[in-house]
Amino acid sequence: MINNIIVKDWGYFILKGRQIDFENNDFSISKFVLKHEPSFKWCIGCGSCTATCSAAWLTDFNPRKINLLIQRGETIDLAEEVAKCMLCGKCQLVCPRGINTRNVIQNIKRALISSHAL
Repeated sequence: MINNIIVKDWGYFILKGRQIDFENNDFSISKFVLKHEPSFKWCIGCGSCTATCSAAWLTDFNPRKINLLIQRGETIDLAEEVAKCMLCGKCQLVCPRGINTRNVIQNIKRALISSHAL
């Protein structure tokens, strides 16, 4: 019973860790990247960048995942992930939307530096 309301126990519940908390997530990095590289918003999440990424072959780096996390405002451990990028530019060559992915990564790094400076 919650607030004098009978609540039916259906045998499942939503875990807090699996929810995207859009109200409390940090979208400052996403806004910074969009301001300096507008093509960032054109990503359709096709995964071409990750499929061709040299760093992804050598580490657990995933450019598509980084993009998704930034758009969700989930920036924990982002600096460590972005540091794995070798800025080779293969992702930019295969992107069907023409996104300047190298500039996106560099702007993420700049945003992280400026946010730590505050």
